[in-house]
Parts: sequence; structure tokens; C-alpha cells
Amino acid sequence: MSQAADTTYPTRQLCEFLANLKLADVPAPVIERTKDLFLDWIASAIAGKDAPAVRKLQEFAAAMGPSDGAAEVLVDRRRTSPYFAALINGASSHVVEQDDVHNGSVLHPAAVVFPAVVAAAQAEGKTGAEVLLASIAGYEAGIRIGEFMGRSHYRVFHTTGTVGTLAAAAAVAKLFGLDAEGINQALGSAGTQAAGLWEFLRDAADSKQLHTAKAAADGLQSAWLARAGFTGAKQILEGAQGMAAGMSSDANPACLTDGLGTRWATAETSFKFFASCRHTHPAADALKALMQREGVGADQIASVTTHVHQGAIDVLGPVVNPASIHQAKFSMGTVLGLVAVHGHAGLGEFEQHALQDPAVAAFRGKVEMELDPEINAAYPRQWIGRVTAKTTDGRTLAARVDVPKGDPDNTLSRPELEAKALQLGAFRQGASEAEMRAIIARVWSLEQAPNVNDWLPAAR
Repeated sequence: MSQAADTTYPTRQLCEFLANLKLADVPAPVIERTKDLFLDWIASAIAGKDAPAVRKLQEFAAAMGPSDGAAEVLVDRRRTSPYFAALINGASSHVVEQDDVHNGSVLHPAAVVFPAVVAAAQAEGKTGAEVLLASIAGYEAGIRIGEFMGRSHYRVFHTTGTVGTLAAAAAVAKLFGLDAEGINQALGSAGTQAAGLWEFLRDAADSKQLHTAKAAADGLQSAWLARAGFTGAKQILEGAQGMAAGMSSDANPACLTDGLGTRWATAETSFKFFASCRHTHPAADALKALMQREGVGADQIASVTTHVHQGAIDVLGPVVNPASIHQAKFSMGTVLGLVAVHGHAGLGEFEQHALQDPAVAAFRGKVEMELDPEINAAYPRQWIGRVTAKTTDGRTLAARVDVPKGDPDNTLSRPELEAKALQLGAFRQGASEAEMRAIIARVWSLEQAPNVNDWLPAAR
């Protein structure tokens, strides 16, 4: 059978599911969780205001893109084309490290799916219900593709940059109402553009924001081109010269169709409690629990060993002495130092203390990571936190957290999500409290919204 006639390969089966998916098929709790994720995303995107990397992309968009358009740029309240809005909103969504993450795929879906979908929806006049359905399609596709690519992919490639391009393409293709063939073509064009390397961490470079910016924008572009009849490789994932062949050594095609229609991966997505790389969160939770249980302070701790999975070592290991606030978010010692000295590692703690506080710097030097076979075997399905601390008076203390704060089984409640959104809006004065409360109210009834335009008043 020729490839052109074959509709049994895993990518095509995934596309068939996405094309046939209706909002009525989605369980109500999954729809509600998608609204939670949307609120978390839009607040994170607003919090990216004035971040240096985001400002540079705004300057690029101003030079290369239209000065007006149908799509909204959240950080400066201006309008431009959908492509450039997705580009900037994608970057701003990710820069403060408060956006969501799916454990099993190690993917940050919100930062790539929602910027693309909202930009396209604003240009096309789509409803809130259509945005929710398209976003769920993007999450379901992106998470499965991330799981398909395997752990080996993540050692070198930032999955949110690579797989995120396909997640955005799937979401916008669904928004456009493309059939399975059209979605397949969109994924083909997205996959051939998929990129994102971890090397930026060694230099405190801005590239991580380019990963989400390009994933969102290029995913939107791929869906737009597919709608226009532009073709892409149909087996871009599992083909002989596709993504798995070039970017993975442990890809599993069965992941692409795992539980379609019965397992809702969207609902498995976690929220971030700390404003740092998610690989630091389990250990931070464990250290916080240990200090509260034992009543010890930072100055009473002589050393801390964090027992981690290999992914944490691969991503966090290169960051020894962080040179920027963003790089500090990938420093296990800095995150644990903020928790130990200041009780939390949120936006404010990073801005005020991550680089300037000598007590945090001193604690950073006490922290080491050690590969733990049990924790490594459980990863990425489960992110276990375990720490061993030695005190200045000679005691050895230990703590373990099996479900970090923010995971589905230890999730943020809606009041907690609202409080987080208000904090994100206030950060760098991206939005007033009244504006954020209006956004919150609008999100909770998103399925009834006639459109998704004008989240913030336009700049004057």
C-alpha cells in the first residue's frame, strides 16, 4: 500500500481523532481544567511585560510586522497580525517560568497552544467554545507527541520548542475546522520547523523565549498553510527521515494514539507553584516540608543533597553560578536557597534575592544533586522530591514528597489560581487588579463567550 493511500499510521490516527473531536465529547471536568489552564496562561503572558528578551521580540515585530491588525499583544496592548501576536505572546508566556507543564511529556503546552489559538481566533472571529475545543486538541496532540519522542529527545532538545510547534499547529488546524488530511499536512509543516536546544542554559542566553515564540507562530503558520493547500510530510513523526529518526533514540509510536477519547491528557497538566524550572519543584517542596517539620532555619543546615532524576541533572546541571534572574530559575541551589532563607521561590523572591542576597548565595553552595535510581525510574510519569540535609549540629534529616504542589493530585484550587493570576498581573504592572478580575470572570464563562477579543484595553 502506498503512503498516500495508507491511513493506518499513528500520526494519521491521531489526526482522525482530532478532526472528529467535538466539545460535547469532552468531559465537563476537562473543559473546566482547560479554563484553569487558560487563566494561568494569560496571567503568565501578561507577567512577561518588560522582560528584556520579550522587548527585543517586540522590537523585531515592530520592524517586520504590521503596526495594526486583528490580534492582541498582551504585554503592550497593541494589535498586529496573528503571526506576530503569537510570536510575542508565546515568548511572554514562558519568561517568568510560571506556565504549566505536563509531567509525562515534559511539555509546557500553554505557552505554545494558547498564543497561537487566541491570535488566530481573534483574526477569524471564533467563539470561546471554539477556542476551548481547539486548545484541548492542541494539548491532547502535543502531550502525546511529547511522550512519543521519549526521554532521549529531552536530553538535548527543549520539547516545548520542538513538539510545541506541532501542538500549536494541531490546535490552530482544529480551530480552522480542517479535516484529518489537513491536520496531517499542518503537522508535517510544523515538524519540519521544530527546533529548540538546551545549550542556551550554559550562557544565560535568551533563546528559551525564542523556543516558545517560534513554536506558537510557526504552528499557526503551518495550520494556515495547510488550509491553503500547502502540503507537508505525512509521517513527519514516525517516518524513516522524520523527527523520531533524527531527534530520538527511544520513540514509541504507541504513545501517539494512547487512550484517544478515554484518557484526557489535558487534565493531567500541572501548575507551577514556584517561579522556576519545574525540575526544581519536587526538591523545593521536600526541603520546605523538612524545615517546617524539624523547625530548622537556613543557618542551621550545613548541606543538602537532592535526590533527582536524570532529566533534572541534564537541565539544571550546567547552571552553577547563575548570571541572570532567568538563569537562576534553573539553579537548584538558588531555588532551594530562596525557599530556605525566604520561605518561597516566587516572582518577588527571584527579583529581590536570587542574585543579590549573600545568604541565598551561601546556601546555593551547600546544595548538590545526586541521581536516585527509584526517582529516575518513576520519571517522567511521577516527579518525586527527596532531600537529605545535614545540620550544623551533626544531625541527618530527610524528607520526601511524592506529589509536588501543582500536580493534578495536589493541584492549585480556583482561589489559588485566582490569587496567582492577580500576582502575575501585578508583576511589573502588566494589568491592574480590576483588569485581572475582569479577565478571571471572563475565563470562568469562556465557553459562552461570543469572541475572545480585547482581553486588555488597547494602548492609546
